[in-house]
Amino acid sequence: MDRTLIVASVQHACTNATSRNLQTSCDAIRDAASHGAQLVLLQELHTSLYFCQIEDKSNYSLAEPIPGNTTEVLGTLAHELGIVIVGSVFEKRAAGIYHNTAVIMDSDGSLAGIYRKMHIPDDPGYYEKYYFTPGDLGFLPIQTSLGRLGVLVCWDQWFPEAARLMALAGAELLLYPSAIGWDSRDSEQERQRQRSAWVTMHQSHAIANGLPVICSNRHGYESDPSGITPGIAFWGSSFICGPQGEILTQGADNSDAIVITKIDMNRGEEIRQLWPYLRDRRIDAYSEILKRYRN
Repeated sequence: MDRTLIVASVQHACTNATSRNLQTSCDAIRDAASHGAQLVLLQELHTSLYFCQIEDKSNYSLAEPIPGNTTEVLGTLAHELGIVIVGSVFEKRAAGIYHNTAVIMDSDGSLAGIYRKMHIPDDPGYYEKYYFTPGDLGFLPIQTSLGRLGVLVCWDQWFPEAARLMALAGAELLLYPSAIGWDSRDSEQERQRQRSAWVTMHQSHAIANGLPVICSNRHGYESDPSGITPGIAFWGSSFICGPQGEILTQGADNSDAIVITKIDMNRGEEIRQLWPYLRDRRIDAYSEILKRYRN
């Protein structure tokens, strides 16, 4: 049976006006849908600047419940356009408990499910542990009208275990909303090595699991409010690759973009038949992976 899916990844710069950012996301979704997109992925924390460059309790005011304003706006749009939308919310779960959460709005406007970011970084310019409680929902794909979506978030992208567990749970696509960029103090060579590693990592998830991968990453320079660092130049470059890691389409590193392509959803099964990694896994020999380190 023919199963083709037109998918899109949206990237845009953000401002300090959340309503304007959400409108920018919605305008891009409409544009993508007008070109046939049935599934649209938005970037990580698309309604705000990347506030995690500093630790500031006033930023908790950006958090919202789920369901809340963002899910209501995206759900209404998903229903109107008849598409699936994957958005991102700084979730206020309870007093003192906040998450970095992906929200999956189905084509009927309902909230199909959520994924709470599991791996939380704590590095210069990326002080996420101050804001986000690690996810507690595990690595479970979300069933939608278009199939089972394995949604992970940014720092999760560096962990092959996360992608593999999504695949083992039946994900048909892997999706990664992201916010990653350059430190201007790095050389041009180092910047290119970093971005190349980022692309290669996503390609490896596609190859190792026989699944298409959709990645969305914001672009634009955002200053460090503390003035301690030179800020972050987010490198955009959102892309979609097939189940052998082949780049199907990719956006620029310095401009708003809607990256859109058609995916053959049957091809993943064909690839898994030719390259049966899941069949040949030695699950009887992997117990050591549960240790932090082997000595």
